[in-house]
Amino acid sequence: MSPLLLFRRVAIAEAVTWCLLLLGMVLKYVTGTTELGVRVFGMLHGVVFIAYCLTTLLVAVDQRWSRGRALLGLASSVPPFATVLFDRYAERRGLLAPTWRLRSAAPAGRLDAVAGWLVRKPLHGAATGVLAVAALTGLALLAGPPAG
Repeated sequence: MSPLLLFRRVAIAEAVTWCLLLLGMVLKYVTGTTELGVRVFGMLHGVVFIAYCLTTLLVAVDQRWSRGRALLGLASSVPPFATVLFDRYAERRGLLAPTWRLRSAAPAGRLDAVAGWLVRKPLHGAATGVLAVAALTGLALLAGPPAG
């Protein structure tokens, strides 16, 4: 899967889970119907949020984004639906290539070496990503739910 396709899919998934969470919030706070939507969609959104942030970091390293662009990509996960806008911005500016740079380029440092390993071994990379999302979700659950 290319950086463009991976980033786009995760950015859209993050926006969709935002939509579901907002729907759950309407059901809980506006109609007073149920809080189940917030619990289920909140958890789902949290997992996809973490996946988006990790994907953004991987793509940023591989595609040589500046720190500012990487931070903008990460910050776009906070407002609802902004990940889709950032995806469009990144594509228009040529920040999302159709191939992984580090599949063939020599790593320039430790971050490049880690990202290169992840993209050169896609099954290992996917498994590592799933484990990282699970571990970070577990830490977030230990920290407790957001106040509110």
